[in-house]
Amino acid sequence: MAVDRDIWQSTIMQALYAANPHLNLCSNADQYVLQGKVVHIPQAGASPNVQKNRQQLPANVTRRTDIDITYAIDEYTSDPIHITNAENIEPSYSKRASVLEDTQNKLNDTIGVCTLKNWAPTKAVRIIRTSGTAIDTHLDGSSGQRLKFTLANLKAAQKQMNKDNIPTEGRYAMFDADMYDQLTDQMSETQYRDFSRAYDEKNGIVGKLFGFNILQRSFVLRYNGSVPVEPGTEGHVPDCAAILCWHTSAVEKAQGDIVFFEDEANPLYFGDIYSALVRLGGRIRREDQKGVVAIVQGLVTTAWATGTTYKVNDFVTNAGKTYVCIEAHTASAAFATDTAKWEEIV
Repeated sequence: MAVDRDIWQSTIMQALYAANPHLNLCSNADQYVLQGKVVHIPQAGASPNVQKNRQQLPANVTRRTDIDITYAIDEYTSDPIHITNAENIEPSYSKRASVLEDTQNKLNDTIGVCTLKNWAPTKAVRIIRTSGTAIDTHLDGSSGQRLKFTLANLKAAQKQMNKDNIPTEGRYAMFDADMYDQLTDQMSETQYRDFSRAYDEKNGIVGKLFGFNILQRSFVLRYNGSVPVEPGTEGHVPDCAAILCWHTSAVEKAQGDIVFFEDEANPLYFGDIYSALVRLGGRIRREDQKGVVAIVQGLVTTAWATGTTYKVNDFVTNAGKTYVCIEAHTASAAFATDTAKWEEIV
């Protein structure tokens, strides 16, 4: 019996938002999606100046320059899964239902982290480095030590939001599992009690601190230097985990088509083939990236010193720059002599 595509497409959409509450905690640009693929938003130009007790007339007349924002939304497609005719008949459980559930879960995870990456800031003023004690990195593919997250780092994000005149209502911060543990480990029983009063399962909120509604998931972001890394790509030695803080008005998502594909009783494969497609995009809404802050782990580094024995993946600073060792060696009299053994982290 064929799958009811409308039901599965609706199920995929509902599960996507249930598994990724942050997709509901942002501005919604769905109405601006054209043909399910492109977002086109008419954008008003700068507001007029307001002058107190104007003395000179006539006032200067300026023409407002409106611009249109257009961007393509991302397309996520699952690999087609083949179920043979025998597998449909013989197992005691429904393999088709299992395959569809696995497809749905993978879409949920991939779209969730990719949207967070689309919201990740790149401007230096929007990136705060952690400042705690040194601990081993917890990111796959990275190595070395990083500085722990501290409560002061979240307070610094609050300060940046306040300086940018961002409304206090509607601020959120997404933590990965390890950095969330670092957060709660620093709280006293009284602090944790007050923190937990904001618990809201429906919206994925686990607590509230310094004006931020706190959310948590297994993985959020990784940065290589000041550049957010595309989820699913191979990790790098100096990658650093990050917490993403945002205001609902500062970021947006736009959903396009959701399509479920079924090729039942395919004669070439002697079975059924299933796959799915979801189009969903997102962006930081302001060019200056106000309303978004990333708290990125700080690298544990030492100042380069002549005569020191360095091993691969050691981090050093020299002349205001940070480097990772790519070849074990003992330092020469001048850093310039050993530059081939180091790679700069931008």
